[in-house]
Amino acid sequence: MKPWIAALLFLAALAGCASEHLILTTDGQLLSSSDEPEFDEDTGMFEFEDSEGRRQQIPQSQIRQIIER
Repeated sequence: MKPWIAALLFLAALAGCASEHLILTTDGQLLSSSDEPEFDEDTGMFEFEDSEGRRQQIPQSQIRQIIER
């Protein structure tokens, strides 16, 4: 197999692993996350990285739905 074909297959597989998540809050906001939000049981908060690369936290009580896109 030619190296460039292997590289293309690798990049296609890598792109399939990354998925955006949308977070719908109880007050109607729609937040975008570049990774799956992680729940911290100690604080009761979901942590995620927003579309601008900043780490964000939101209380579980303020989340209505998390959708994988």
